[in-house]
Amino acid sequence: MRLRPFLLAPFVMSLSACSAVVLDPAGDVASQQRDLLVTSTLLMLLIIVPVLVLVVLFAWRYRASNSDARYEPDWDHSTHLELAIWSAPLMIVICLGALTWAGTHLLDPYRPLDRIKAGQGTSAAVEPLQVDVVALDWKWLFIYPEYGIATVNEVAAPVDRPIRFHITSSSVMNSFYIPALAGQIYAMPGMETRLHAVINRPGRYQGFSANYSGAGFSGMRFTFQGLDQPGFERWVAVARQSGETLDRGRYLALERPSEKTPVMRFSRVDAQLWPAILGMCVEPGKMCMGEMMAIDRTGGLGLRAARNTLPLLHDKHGRNPSVLASSDAYVMSICSPTDDGRDTAGVADSAGRLRAEHFAAQTMPSDRLIGAGLSPVSARFRPALSVAPGAPAPSES
Repeated sequence: MRLRPFLLAPFVMSLSACSAVVLDPAGDVASQQRDLLVTSTLLMLLIIVPVLVLVVLFAWRYRASNSDARYEPDWDHSTHLELAIWSAPLMIVICLGALTWAGTHLLDPYRPLDRIKAGQGTSAAVEPLQVDVVALDWKWLFIYPEYGIATVNEVAAPVDRPIRFHITSSSVMNSFYIPALAGQIYAMPGMETRLHAVINRPGRYQGFSANYSGAGFSGMRFTFQGLDQPGFERWVAVARQSGETLDRGRYLALERPSEKTPVMRFSRVDAQLWPAILGMCVEPGKMCMGEMMAIDRTGGLGLRAARNTLPLLHDKHGRNPSVLASSDAYVMSICSPTDDGRDTAGVADSAGRLRAEHFAAQTMPSDRLIGAGLSPVSARFRPALSVAPGAPAPSES
């Protein structure tokens, strides 16, 4: 009687697998991935099952108590057996390689869809639905640029319409995964990954983070709704009735860490918010990564780039105050040595940027410089850059 629960366990486990969403997805991409998984498993079982059966058969036939089994200590080779042992696995490896290579390219998440489902191709007249996805701590933000709305922890799409996800993260690396729709893909700060998918069956499905990202990771889940076209239009209309605006200030408040955040909707979205999120420059006055890379491509800006020292830290809500003695760091001024003692503030343009050619024309030996650990000299130093907002004026060296 005590063993009865253990005897029923295999049957309970087999019944629980009937509702596994990975084996019964509602999207064509996930269905193709399921077929690839099942086919690969069956091919491997062609070798695994016979091997397991032969292990049991040999153990039984050549047991110590079986005196009828032939004893052949000098046997060491069989051409027929060698062919069977090596040819069958080789053929299966070739089949698996071809299947995996084709599936890897056909199911590339960056590759636009060429079909809605089996037997139905995509139409050039139907524009894919673009959804911009931001992994926050610990919630998901979805922006619909076509409709000018945004939601938190809820996303929807029409049935049989291609979806193009643009995915990034605000702080740490994460993973975007809707098992019923398609495979997972990573979300990384300062980078954009893409995922093409389609939902073929109406319903409510679960999405979640598949990459550990901190204390609130377990609650980083959202709902994906597959709706018919009228239902999707009603869903958009509900979002437009919220009266909330998602601008930069609202986003900065939203991206602060929070757990189990309820569904939120925004009826208006700043059109420049997504590029700013992707460029990691939502904060006012912060240089975007694209601008930094453009400067680097031109060889840098020399002294003019000295003010761009605000730390680009991913853990923006837990900065270490010991870094540069402050949570924020700015170059307050640059001192320029002159021979005649004239004020050098005039070498900066109207935006407070240094004219590099002024310094390119000057050469100053190291023994003329003063500062910590150096001997004072008679040359005067004046601030040649404007002081950062809110910072005290530097004293003359």
